[in-house]
Amino acid sequence: MSKEWRASKAVNPVNAEQDPAQIASEARWRSLRLLNGFRLLVVFGLAIGLQLRVGRQGPDSAQLGIIIPVLMLYATTASLFFFGIVWRKPRLSAQLTLQVGLDILFIVFLMHEMGGIRSGLGMLLLPFLAGAGLIARSRMTLFHAALATLALLGEAVHSTLETPAYTVDFMPPVLLCLACFAVAWVSHRLASYAEENRALAERREIDLANLGQLNQRILQDVSDGVLVLDRDGVIHQFNEQIVRLGGPAPQLGMPLAEWSPALAGLVARWRDEDWGKPGLLSWQRKTLRPRFLALGANRGGNVLIYLEDMDRLRREAQQLKLAALGRLTANLAHEIRNPLGAITHAAQLLQEEHHDDPLLARLTRIINENALRLDRMVTDVLELNRRDRVQRRELQLGEWLADFIEEFRQQEGITVALPVGGAALATVRFDPGHLHQVLWNLTRNGWRYCGKQQGSLYFVLGELDGYVVLDVCNDGPAVPADAQHQLFEPFFTTEAKGTGLGLYIAREICAANGAALEYLTPVEGGACFRIVFGVVDAEKNEE
Repeated sequence: MSKEWRASKAVNPVNAEQDPAQIASEARWRSLRLLNGFRLLVVFGLAIGLQLRVGRQGPDSAQLGIIIPVLMLYATTASLFFFGIVWRKPRLSAQLTLQVGLDILFIVFLMHEMGGIRSGLGMLLLPFLAGAGLIARSRMTLFHAALATLALLGEAVHSTLETPAYTVDFMPPVLLCLACFAVAWVSHRLASYAEENRALAERREIDLANLGQLNQRILQDVSDGVLVLDRDGVIHQFNEQIVRLGGPAPQLGMPLAEWSPALAGLVARWRDEDWGKPGLLSWQRKTLRPRFLALGANRGGNVLIYLEDMDRLRREAQQLKLAALGRLTANLAHEIRNPLGAITHAAQLLQEEHHDDPLLARLTRIINENALRLDRMVTDVLELNRRDRVQRRELQLGEWLADFIEEFRQQEGITVALPVGGAALATVRFDPGHLHQVLWNLTRNGWRYCGKQQGSLYFVLGELDGYVVLDVCNDGPAVPADAQHQLFEPFFTTEAKGTGLGLYIAREICAANGAALEYLTPVEGGACFRIVFGVVDAEKNEE
Protein backbone atom coordinates (compact mmCIF):
# COMPACT_ATOMS: atom_id res chain seq x y z
CA MET A 1 0.00 0.00 0.00
CA SER A 2 2.75 2.47 0.95
CA LYS A 3 4.65 1.74 -2.25
CA GLU A 4 1.60 2.42 -4.35
CA TRP A 5 0.90 5.57 -2.32
CA ARG A 6 4.39 6.89 -3.03
CA ALA A 7 3.91 6.12 -6.71
CA SER A 8 0.62 7.98 -6.77
CA LYS A 9 2.25 10.92 -5.01
CA ALA A 10 5.00 11.03 -7.63
CA VAL A 11 2.46 11.41 -10.42
CA ASN A 12 0.16 13.72 -8.47
CA PRO A 13 -1.33 16.28 -10.84
CA VAL A 14 -0.40 19.10 -8.49
CA ASN A 15 3.28 18.16 -8.75
CA ALA A 16 3.48 16.86 -12.30
CA GLU A 17 1.35 19.28 -14.30
CA GLN A 18 2.08 22.57 -12.44
CA ASP A 19 5.22 23.10 -10.40
CA PRO A 20 4.62 25.28 -7.28
CA ALA A 21 7.59 27.52 -8.14
CA GLN A 22 6.21 28.01 -11.62
CA ILE A 23 2.80 28.88 -10.19
CA ALA A 24 4.39 31.51 -7.91
CA SER A 25 6.41 32.96 -10.80
CA GLU A 26 3.31 33.25 -12.96
CA ALA A 27 1.51 35.07 -10.15
CA ARG A 28 4.36 37.60 -9.82
CA TRP A 29 4.42 38.29 -13.54
CA ARG A 30 0.66 38.86 -13.50
CA SER A 31 1.07 41.24 -10.56
CA LEU A 32 3.76 43.16 -12.43
CA ARG A 33 1.40 43.47 -15.38
CA LEU A 34 -1.32 44.83 -13.10
CA LEU A 35 1.12 47.33 -11.56
CA ASN A 36 2.01 48.54 -15.03
CA GLY A 37 -1.67 48.95 -15.80
CA PHE A 38 -2.06 51.01 -12.63
CA ARG A 39 0.84 53.16 -13.86
CA LEU A 40 -1.12 54.04 -17.02
CA LEU A 41 -4.19 54.83 -14.95
CA VAL A 42 -2.10 57.27 -12.88
CA VAL A 43 -0.97 59.00 -16.05
CA PHE A 44 -4.57 59.20 -17.25
CA GLY A 45 -5.70 60.62 -13.90
CA LEU A 46 -2.90 63.22 -13.81
CA ALA A 47 -3.77 64.33 -17.34
CA ILE A 48 -7.41 64.85 -16.37
CA GLY A 49 -6.38 66.72 -13.19
CA LEU A 50 -4.11 69.05 -15.12
CA GLN A 51 -6.88 69.73 -17.59
CA LEU A 52 -9.27 70.67 -14.81
CA ARG A 53 -6.73 72.97 -13.10
CA VAL A 54 -5.77 74.99 -16.20
CA GLY A 55 -6.62 78.65 -15.57
CA ARG A 56 -7.46 78.08 -11.88
CA GLN A 57 -4.22 78.45 -9.93
CA GLY A 58 -2.82 75.63 -11.96
CA PRO A 59 0.48 75.36 -13.76
CA ASP A 60 1.31 78.07 -16.19
CA SER A 61 1.99 77.51 -19.86
CA ALA A 62 5.74 77.16 -19.28
CA GLN A 63 5.19 74.41 -16.74
CA LEU A 64 2.67 72.69 -19.00
CA GLY A 65 5.22 72.78 -21.78
CA ILE A 66 7.46 70.62 -19.60
CA ILE A 67 4.89 68.46 -17.74
CA ILE A 68 2.86 67.31 -20.75
CA PRO A 69 5.87 65.91 -22.71
CA VAL A 70 7.06 64.18 -19.52
CA LEU A 71 3.60 62.61 -19.07
CA MET A 72 3.61 61.43 -22.67
CA LEU A 73 7.12 60.02 -22.32
CA TYR A 74 6.12 58.27 -19.08
CA ALA A 75 2.99 56.77 -20.67
CA THR A 76 4.98 55.62 -23.70
CA THR A 77 7.62 53.99 -21.53
CA ALA A 78 4.92 52.27 -19.45
CA SER A 79 3.37 50.91 -22.65
CA LEU A 80 6.76 49.55 -23.74
CA PHE A 81 7.08 47.80 -20.38
CA PHE A 82 4.25 45.47 -21.44
CA PHE A 83 6.47 43.94 -24.12
CA GLY A 84 9.18 43.12 -21.59
CA ILE A 85 6.56 41.57 -19.30
CA VAL A 86 5.16 39.43 -22.10
CA TRP A 87 8.59 38.33 -23.33
CA ARG A 88 9.86 37.82 -19.74
CA LYS A 89 13.12 39.56 -20.61
CA PRO A 90 15.00 40.81 -18.69
CA ARG A 91 14.25 38.89 -15.49
CA LEU A 92 11.50 40.03 -13.18
CA SER A 93 13.68 41.64 -10.47
CA ALA A 94 15.54 43.76 -13.05
CA GLN A 95 12.30 44.91 -14.72
CA LEU A 96 10.71 45.70 -11.35
CA THR A 97 13.70 47.80 -10.17
CA LEU A 98 13.80 49.66 -13.49
CA GLN A 99 10.09 50.41 -13.39
CA VAL A 100 10.08 51.53 -9.75
CA GLY A 101 13.11 53.75 -10.40
CA LEU A 102 11.26 55.38 -13.30
CA ASP A 103 8.18 55.86 -11.10
CA ILE A 104 10.25 57.59 -8.42
CA LEU A 105 11.95 59.90 -10.90
CA PHE A 106 8.68 60.77 -12.61
CA ILE A 107 6.73 61.45 -9.42
CA VAL A 108 9.53 63.47 -7.78
CA PHE A 109 10.06 65.51 -10.97
CA LEU A 110 6.33 66.16 -11.27
CA MET A 111 6.17 67.09 -7.58
CA HIS A 112 9.07 69.53 -8.06
CA GLU A 113 7.39 71.18 -11.04
CA MET A 114 4.05 71.46 -9.21
CA GLY A 115 5.43 73.23 -6.14
CA GLY A 116 7.45 70.70 -4.18
CA ILE A 117 6.31 68.66 -1.20
CA ARG A 118 3.30 70.93 -0.66
CA SER A 119 1.76 69.73 -3.96
CA GLY A 120 0.87 66.40 -2.31
CA LEU A 121 2.01 64.43 -5.34
CA GLY A 122 4.68 62.72 -3.25
CA MET A 123 1.97 60.48 -1.79
CA LEU A 124 1.83 58.72 -5.17
CA LEU A 125 5.10 57.03 -4.24
CA LEU A 126 3.40 54.95 -1.56
CA PRO A 127 1.14 52.76 -3.74
CA PHE A 128 4.02 52.09 -6.15
CA LEU A 129 6.32 51.08 -3.29
CA ALA A 130 3.61 48.89 -1.79
CA GLY A 131 2.96 47.17 -5.11
CA ALA A 132 6.68 46.66 -5.69
CA GLY A 133 7.05 45.19 -2.20
CA LEU A 134 4.27 42.66 -2.76
CA ILE A 135 5.78 41.62 -6.09
CA ALA A 136 9.45 41.52 -5.06
CA ARG A 137 8.81 39.51 -1.85
CA SER A 138 12.39 40.28 -0.80
CA ARG A 139 14.45 43.01 0.83
CA MET A 140 14.68 44.79 -2.51
CA THR A 141 11.59 46.58 -1.22
CA LEU A 142 13.76 48.50 1.27
CA PHE A 143 16.14 49.37 -1.56
CA HIS A 144 13.22 50.87 -3.46
CA ALA A 145 12.25 52.87 -0.34
CA ALA A 146 15.83 54.10 -0.04
CA LEU A 147 15.75 55.31 -3.66
CA ALA A 148 12.52 57.19 -2.97
CA THR A 149 14.04 58.73 0.19
CA LEU A 150 17.12 59.93 -1.68
CA ALA A 151 14.97 61.39 -4.44
CA LEU A 152 12.70 63.24 -1.97
CA LEU A 153 15.59 64.66 0.04
CA GLY A 154 17.42 65.55 -3.14
CA GLU A 155 14.38 67.44 -4.40
CA ALA A 156 14.15 69.37 -1.10
CA VAL A 157 17.86 70.29 -1.20
CA HIS A 158 17.60 71.27 -4.86
CA SER A 159 14.64 73.52 -4.15
CA THR A 160 16.59 75.23 -1.36
CA LEU A 161 19.66 75.78 -3.54
CA GLU A 162 17.60 76.86 -6.53
CA THR A 163 15.72 79.55 -4.59
CA PRO A 164 17.83 80.90 -1.70
CA ALA A 165 15.02 83.16 -0.56
CA TYR A 166 12.71 80.19 -0.32
CA THR A 167 12.93 78.35 2.99
CA VAL A 168 12.12 74.65 2.81
CA ASP A 169 10.57 72.88 5.76
CA PHE A 170 12.31 69.47 5.87
CA MET A 171 9.78 67.98 8.25
CA PRO A 172 7.20 66.96 5.53
CA PRO A 173 9.84 65.30 3.29
CA VAL A 174 11.27 63.45 6.29
CA LEU A 175 7.80 62.22 7.29
CA LEU A 176 7.13 61.13 3.72
CA CYS A 177 10.46 59.27 3.66
CA LEU A 178 9.52 57.51 6.89
CA ALA A 179 6.16 56.63 5.34
CA CYS A 180 7.97 55.16 2.33
CA PHE A 181 10.07 52.92 4.58
CA ALA A 182 7.02 51.97 6.64
CA VAL A 183 4.98 51.05 3.58
CA ALA A 184 7.92 49.13 2.11
CA TRP A 185 8.46 47.19 5.34
CA VAL A 186 4.77 46.39 5.80
CA SER A 187 4.42 45.25 2.18
CA HIS A 188 7.55 43.12 2.60
CA ARG A 189 6.13 41.43 5.70
CA LEU A 190 2.74 40.97 4.04
CA ALA A 191 4.44 39.43 1.02
CA SER A 192 6.40 37.09 3.32
CA TYR A 193 3.21 36.03 5.10
CA ALA A 194 1.46 35.56 1.78
CA GLU A 195 4.34 33.43 0.50
CA GLU A 196 4.28 31.28 3.64
CA ASN A 197 0.52 30.85 3.38
CA ARG A 198 0.82 30.01 -0.30
CA ALA A 199 3.46 27.36 0.40
CA LEU A 200 1.34 25.97 3.23
CA ALA A 201 -1.73 25.92 1.00
CA GLU A 202 0.22 24.11 -1.71
CA ARG A 203 1.43 21.51 0.78
CA ARG A 204 -2.11 21.07 2.04
CA GLU A 205 -3.35 20.79 -1.53
CA ILE A 206 -0.78 18.10 -2.28
CA ASP A 207 -1.62 16.26 0.93
CA LEU A 208 -5.34 16.48 0.19
CA ALA A 209 -4.80 15.29 -3.38
CA ASN A 210 -2.71 12.36 -2.15
CA LEU A 211 -5.27 11.58 0.52
CA GLY A 212 -8.03 11.75 -2.07
CA GLN A 213 -6.13 9.34 -4.33
CA LEU A 214 -5.46 7.04 -1.40
CA ASN A 215 -9.14 7.07 -0.38
CA GLN A 216 -10.17 6.47 -3.97
CA ARG A 217 -7.76 3.53 -4.24
CA ILE A 218 -9.06 2.05 -1.00
CA LEU A 219 -12.64 2.59 -2.17
CA GLN A 220 -11.96 0.81 -5.45
CA ASP A 221 -10.02 -2.07 -3.88
CA VAL A 222 -12.55 -2.87 -1.16
CA SER A 223 -14.23 -6.20 -1.82
CA ASP A 224 -17.74 -4.91 -1.06
CA GLY A 225 -19.81 -2.69 -3.29
CA VAL A 226 -19.88 0.89 -1.97
CA LEU A 227 -22.42 3.65 -2.64
CA VAL A 228 -22.57 7.18 -1.19
CA LEU A 229 -25.96 8.90 -1.10
CA ASP A 230 -26.92 12.43 -0.14
CA ARG A 231 -29.91 13.35 1.99
CA ASP A 232 -32.17 13.26 -1.10
CA GLY A 233 -31.17 9.71 -2.03
CA VAL A 234 -29.01 10.77 -5.01
CA ILE A 235 -25.89 8.71 -5.84
CA HIS A 236 -22.75 10.80 -5.29
CA GLN A 237 -20.05 8.13 -5.49
CA PHE A 238 -19.63 4.40 -6.09
CA ASN A 239 -16.81 1.94 -6.67
CA GLU A 240 -16.12 -0.53 -9.44
CA GLN A 241 -17.28 -3.46 -7.31
CA ILE A 242 -20.85 -2.18 -7.74
CA VAL A 243 -20.47 -2.73 -11.49
CA ARG A 244 -18.95 -6.18 -10.95
CA LEU A 245 -21.99 -7.25 -8.96
CA GLY A 246 -23.93 -7.20 -12.22
CA GLY A 247 -26.94 -5.26 -13.39
CA PRO A 248 -26.96 -1.75 -14.86
CA ALA A 249 -24.11 0.53 -13.82
CA PRO A 250 -25.23 3.48 -11.66
CA GLN A 251 -24.67 7.05 -12.78
CA LEU A 252 -23.53 9.94 -10.62
CA GLY A 253 -26.49 12.18 -9.83
CA MET A 254 -28.98 9.34 -10.41
CA PRO A 255 -31.64 8.79 -7.72
CA LEU A 256 -31.16 5.48 -5.94
CA ALA A 257 -34.86 4.65 -6.41
CA GLU A 258 -34.30 4.77 -10.17
CA TRP A 259 -31.30 2.44 -10.04
CA SER A 260 -32.57 -0.04 -7.42
CA PRO A 261 -36.06 0.46 -5.97
CA ALA A 262 -35.57 -2.45 -3.56
CA LEU A 263 -32.38 -0.96 -2.10
CA ALA A 264 -34.03 2.47 -1.92
CA GLY A 265 -36.82 0.90 0.12
CA LEU A 266 -34.31 -0.59 2.56
CA VAL A 267 -32.58 2.80 2.90
CA ALA A 268 -35.94 4.45 3.63
CA ARG A 269 -36.63 1.86 6.35
CA TRP A 270 -33.21 2.47 7.84
CA ARG A 271 -33.68 6.25 7.84
CA ASP A 272 -36.99 5.77 9.68
CA GLU A 273 -35.10 3.60 12.20
CA ASP A 274 -37.40 0.73 11.29
CA TRP A 275 -34.43 -1.59 10.88
CA GLY A 276 -34.03 -4.74 12.89
CA LYS A 277 -32.15 -7.70 11.51
CA PRO A 278 -30.41 -6.73 8.23
CA GLY A 279 -32.40 -7.99 5.28
CA LEU A 280 -30.99 -9.59 2.16
CA LEU A 281 -31.27 -8.15 -1.32
CA SER A 282 -31.61 -10.27 -4.46
CA TRP A 283 -29.57 -8.72 -7.27
CA GLN A 284 -28.81 -10.32 -10.66
CA ARG A 285 -28.49 -13.94 -9.47
CA LYS A 286 -26.65 -12.73 -6.38
CA THR A 287 -27.66 -12.35 -2.77
CA LEU A 288 -26.44 -9.12 -1.19
CA ARG A 289 -26.46 -7.98 2.42
CA PRO A 290 -26.64 -4.18 2.71
CA ARG A 291 -25.07 -2.25 5.57
CA PHE A 292 -25.75 1.45 6.13
CA LEU A 293 -23.56 4.04 7.86
CA ALA A 294 -24.63 7.63 8.54
CA LEU A 295 -21.98 10.18 7.52
CA GLY A 296 -23.50 12.95 9.59
CA ALA A 297 -25.01 13.53 12.99
CA ASN A 298 -28.18 11.63 12.10
CA ARG A 299 -29.56 9.23 9.53
CA GLY A 300 -31.20 11.99 7.53
CA GLY A 301 -27.93 13.17 5.97
CA ASN A 302 -25.44 11.47 3.70
CA VAL A 303 -25.36 7.68 3.83
CA LEU A 304 -22.56 5.20 3.09
CA ILE A 305 -23.88 1.86 1.82
CA TYR A 306 -21.90 -1.38 1.81
CA LEU A 307 -23.22 -4.26 -0.32
CA GLU A 308 -21.70 -7.59 0.69
CA ASP A 309 -21.86 -10.45 -1.78
CA MET A 310 -23.19 -13.27 0.37
CA ASP A 311 -22.45 -15.85 -2.32
CA ARG A 312 -18.81 -14.84 -2.27
CA LEU A 313 -18.74 -14.96 1.53
CA ARG A 314 -20.29 -18.41 1.48
CA ARG A 315 -17.74 -19.59 -1.07
CA GLU A 316 -14.89 -18.23 1.01
CA ALA A 317 -16.30 -19.85 4.15
CA GLN A 318 -16.67 -23.14 2.32
CA GLN A 319 -13.13 -22.93 1.00
CA LEU A 320 -11.81 -22.39 4.50
CA LYS A 321 -13.89 -25.24 5.83
CA LEU A 322 -13.02 -27.59 3.01
CA ALA A 323 -9.33 -26.74 2.99
CA ALA A 324 -8.86 -28.60 6.25
CA LEU A 325 -11.67 -31.07 5.68
CA GLY A 326 -10.41 -32.01 2.23
CA ARG A 327 -7.01 -33.10 3.47
CA LEU A 328 -8.58 -35.17 6.24
CA THR A 329 -11.26 -36.83 4.11
CA ALA A 330 -8.88 -37.61 1.26
CA ASN A 331 -6.58 -39.48 3.61
CA LEU A 332 -9.48 -41.20 5.32
CA ALA A 333 -11.04 -42.20 2.01
CA HIS A 334 -7.93 -44.09 0.96
CA GLU A 335 -7.57 -45.69 4.39
CA ILE A 336 -11.25 -46.71 4.52
CA ARG A 337 -11.26 -48.45 1.15
CA ASN A 338 -8.81 -51.18 2.21
CA PRO A 339 -10.79 -52.49 5.23
CA LEU A 340 -14.02 -51.82 3.33
CA GLY A 341 -12.90 -54.18 0.59
CA ALA A 342 -12.06 -56.80 3.18
CA ILE A 343 -15.46 -56.45 4.82
CA THR A 344 -17.26 -56.77 1.48
CA HIS A 345 -15.22 -59.82 0.52
CA ALA A 346 -15.88 -61.46 3.90
CA ALA A 347 -19.63 -60.80 3.57
CA GLN A 348 -19.64 -62.42 0.13
CA LEU A 349 -17.85 -65.50 1.53
CA LEU A 350 -20.37 -65.76 4.37
CA GLN A 351 -23.24 -65.48 1.94
CA GLU A 352 -21.83 -68.25 -0.27
CA GLU A 353 -21.11 -70.55 2.68
CA HIS A 354 -24.41 -70.12 4.56
CA HIS A 355 -26.82 -69.32 1.73
CA ASP A 356 -29.52 -71.52 3.32
CA ASP A 357 -29.70 -69.56 6.56
CA PRO A 358 -32.24 -66.69 6.09
CA LEU A 359 -30.99 -64.74 9.11
CA LEU A 360 -27.39 -64.90 7.95
CA ALA A 361 -28.45 -63.94 4.42
CA ARG A 362 -30.28 -60.88 5.75
CA LEU A 363 -27.29 -59.85 7.86
CA THR A 364 -24.85 -60.24 4.99
CA ARG A 365 -27.20 -58.22 2.75
CA ILE A 366 -27.16 -55.42 5.34
CA ILE A 367 -23.35 -55.59 5.38
CA ASN A 368 -23.17 -55.38 1.58
CA GLU A 369 -25.64 -52.48 1.33
CA ASN A 370 -23.82 -50.39 3.91
CA ALA A 371 -20.47 -51.30 2.42
CA LEU A 372 -21.70 -50.08 -0.96
CA ARG A 373 -22.96 -46.90 0.66
CA LEU A 374 -19.57 -46.30 2.25
CA ASP A 375 -17.85 -47.02 -1.06
CA ARG A 376 -20.11 -44.52 -2.81
CA MET A 377 -19.33 -41.91 -0.15
CA VAL A 378 -15.60 -42.52 -0.53
CA THR A 379 -15.93 -42.18 -4.30
CA ASP A 380 -17.75 -38.86 -3.88
CA VAL A 381 -15.06 -37.57 -1.54
CA LEU A 382 -12.34 -38.50 -4.01
CA GLU A 383 -14.28 -36.70 -6.77
CA LEU A 384 -13.68 -33.41 -4.93
CA ASN A 385 -10.24 -33.27 -6.50
CA ARG A 386 -11.50 -33.89 -10.01
CA ARG A 387 -12.39 -30.25 -10.65
CA ASP A 388 -8.71 -29.43 -10.93
CA ARG A 389 -8.38 -31.59 -14.06
CA VAL A 390 -10.40 -29.73 -16.66
CA GLN A 391 -10.12 -30.31 -20.42
CA ARG A 392 -12.63 -27.95 -21.97
CA ARG A 393 -13.60 -28.02 -25.63
CA GLU A 394 -16.38 -26.80 -27.90
CA LEU A 395 -19.62 -28.79 -27.60
CA GLN A 396 -22.73 -28.60 -29.77
CA LEU A 397 -25.02 -28.72 -26.78
CA GLY A 398 -28.15 -29.88 -28.60
CA GLU A 399 -26.49 -32.86 -30.28
CA TRP A 400 -24.51 -33.77 -27.17
CA LEU A 401 -27.65 -33.62 -25.01
CA ALA A 402 -29.58 -35.93 -27.38
CA ASP A 403 -26.84 -38.58 -27.11
CA PHE A 404 -26.74 -38.18 -23.34
CA ILE A 405 -30.51 -38.63 -22.96
CA GLU A 406 -30.47 -41.76 -25.06
CA GLU A 407 -27.65 -43.25 -22.97
CA PHE A 408 -29.39 -42.33 -19.73
CA ARG A 409 -32.70 -43.88 -20.79
CA GLN A 410 -31.00 -47.14 -21.73
CA GLN A 411 -29.01 -47.51 -18.54
CA GLU A 412 -31.86 -46.48 -16.23
CA GLY A 413 -34.48 -48.47 -18.14
CA ILE A 414 -36.72 -45.46 -18.85
CA THR A 415 -39.36 -46.12 -21.50
CA VAL A 416 -40.97 -42.66 -21.71
CA ALA A 417 -39.45 -39.83 -23.73
CA LEU A 418 -37.45 -37.08 -22.03
CA PRO A 419 -38.29 -34.02 -24.17
CA VAL A 420 -35.90 -31.17 -24.95
CA GLY A 421 -37.26 -27.68 -25.59
CA GLY A 422 -35.67 -24.44 -26.78
CA ALA A 423 -32.80 -23.73 -29.15
CA ALA A 424 -30.78 -26.76 -30.14
CA LEU A 425 -27.85 -25.01 -31.90
CA ALA A 426 -26.13 -23.59 -28.81
CA THR A 427 -22.35 -24.06 -28.55
CA VAL A 428 -20.57 -24.10 -25.18
CA ARG A 429 -17.07 -24.75 -23.83
CA PHE A 430 -17.12 -27.52 -21.25
CA ASP A 431 -15.27 -30.68 -20.31
CA PRO A 432 -17.45 -33.48 -21.81
CA GLY A 433 -16.70 -35.86 -18.94
CA HIS A 434 -17.54 -33.22 -16.36
CA LEU A 435 -20.77 -32.27 -18.13
CA HIS A 436 -21.75 -35.92 -18.32
CA GLN A 437 -21.18 -36.33 -14.57
CA VAL A 438 -23.13 -33.19 -13.65
CA LEU A 439 -26.11 -33.95 -15.90
CA TRP A 440 -26.19 -37.59 -14.82
CA ASN A 441 -26.47 -36.49 -11.20
CA LEU A 442 -29.18 -33.91 -11.93
CA THR A 443 -31.15 -36.20 -14.26
CA ARG A 444 -31.03 -39.17 -11.89
CA ASN A 445 -32.25 -37.00 -8.99
CA GLY A 446 -34.97 -35.52 -11.19
CA TRP A 447 -36.17 -38.96 -12.31
CA ARG A 448 -36.14 -40.23 -8.74
CA TYR A 449 -38.52 -37.52 -7.50
CA CYS A 450 -40.72 -36.94 -10.56
CA GLY A 451 -44.01 -38.64 -11.50
CA LYS A 452 -42.23 -40.93 -14.03
CA GLN A 453 -44.79 -40.10 -16.71
CA GLN A 454 -44.49 -38.57 -20.16
CA GLY A 455 -43.16 -35.02 -19.61
CA SER A 456 -42.42 -35.52 -15.90
CA LEU A 457 -38.72 -34.93 -16.58
CA TYR A 458 -37.70 -32.55 -19.36
CA PHE A 459 -34.84 -30.33 -20.52
CA VAL A 460 -34.93 -26.74 -21.79
CA LEU A 461 -32.17 -25.03 -23.79
CA GLY A 462 -32.24 -21.23 -23.90
CA GLU A 463 -30.38 -17.95 -23.47
CA LEU A 464 -30.37 -15.51 -20.53
CA ASP A 465 -28.49 -12.17 -20.50
CA GLY A 466 -26.30 -13.38 -23.34
CA TYR A 467 -25.41 -16.71 -21.68
CA VAL A 468 -26.46 -20.20 -22.81
CA VAL A 469 -28.58 -21.95 -20.14
CA LEU A 470 -29.69 -25.56 -19.73
CA ASP A 471 -32.60 -26.37 -17.40
CA VAL A 472 -33.24 -29.85 -15.98
CA CYS A 473 -36.81 -29.76 -14.64
CA ASN A 474 -39.24 -32.25 -13.15
CA ASP A 475 -42.76 -32.25 -11.73
CA GLY A 476 -41.72 -33.57 -8.32
CA PRO A 477 -41.89 -31.70 -5.03
CA ALA A 478 -39.94 -28.46 -4.73
CA VAL A 479 -37.05 -28.07 -2.31
CA PRO A 480 -38.30 -26.47 0.93
CA ALA A 481 -37.58 -22.75 1.12
CA ASP A 482 -35.59 -23.05 4.34
CA ALA A 483 -33.30 -25.64 2.74
CA GLN A 484 -32.65 -23.88 -0.58
CA HIS A 485 -29.78 -21.72 0.72
CA GLN A 486 -28.00 -24.88 1.99
CA LEU A 487 -28.75 -26.97 -1.07
CA PHE A 488 -25.23 -26.76 -2.54
CA GLU A 489 -23.32 -27.00 0.73
CA PRO A 490 -21.19 -30.11 1.26
CA PHE A 491 -22.65 -32.93 3.36
CA PHE A 492 -26.11 -31.35 3.39
CA THR A 493 -28.86 -33.74 2.33
CA THR A 494 -32.57 -34.28 2.95
CA GLU A 495 -32.25 -37.98 2.13
CA ALA A 496 -31.47 -40.45 4.86
CA LYS A 497 -29.04 -42.47 2.72
CA GLY A 498 -27.50 -39.55 0.80
CA THR A 499 -23.95 -38.33 1.22
CA GLY A 500 -24.74 -34.65 0.66
CA LEU A 501 -21.88 -34.27 -1.82
CA GLY A 502 -23.61 -34.76 -5.17
CA LEU A 503 -24.91 -31.22 -5.73
CA TYR A 504 -21.85 -29.67 -4.15
CA ILE A 505 -19.54 -31.59 -6.49
CA ALA A 506 -21.77 -30.73 -9.46
CA ARG A 507 -21.61 -27.02 -8.66
CA GLU A 508 -17.83 -27.11 -8.13
CA ILE A 509 -17.35 -28.90 -11.45
CA CYS A 510 -19.52 -26.29 -13.19
CA ALA A 511 -17.49 -23.48 -11.61
CA ALA A 512 -14.25 -25.12 -12.76
CA ASN A 513 -15.65 -25.04 -16.31
CA GLY A 514 -16.70 -21.38 -16.07
CA ALA A 515 -20.41 -22.12 -15.50
CA ALA A 516 -22.85 -21.68 -12.61
CA LEU A 517 -25.35 -24.16 -11.20
CA GLU A 518 -28.55 -22.70 -9.74
CA TYR A 519 -31.81 -23.97 -8.30
CA LEU A 520 -35.13 -22.54 -9.56
CA THR A 521 -38.74 -23.04 -8.53
CA PRO A 522 -40.87 -22.97 -11.70
CA VAL A 523 -44.14 -21.06 -11.60
CA GLU A 524 -46.04 -24.15 -12.72
CA GLY A 525 -44.56 -26.12 -9.81
CA GLY A 526 -41.91 -28.80 -9.49
CA ALA A 527 -38.17 -28.31 -9.25
CA CYS A 528 -35.57 -27.12 -11.73
CA PHE A 529 -31.78 -26.93 -11.82
CA ARG A 530 -30.17 -24.50 -14.27
CA ILE A 531 -26.65 -24.51 -15.70
CA VAL A 532 -25.55 -21.04 -16.89
CA PHE A 533 -22.58 -21.55 -19.22
CA GLY A 534 -19.75 -18.97 -19.25
CA VAL A 535 -21.05 -16.69 -16.51
CA VAL A 536 -18.21 -17.46 -14.07
CA ASP A 537 -15.62 -16.78 -16.77
CA ALA A 538 -17.24 -13.39 -17.44
CA GLU A 539 -17.21 -12.47 -13.74
CA LYS A 540 -13.52 -13.39 -13.44
CA ASN A 541 -12.68 -11.26 -16.46
CA GLU A 542 -14.50 -8.28 -14.94
CA GLU A 543 -12.55 -8.67 -11.72
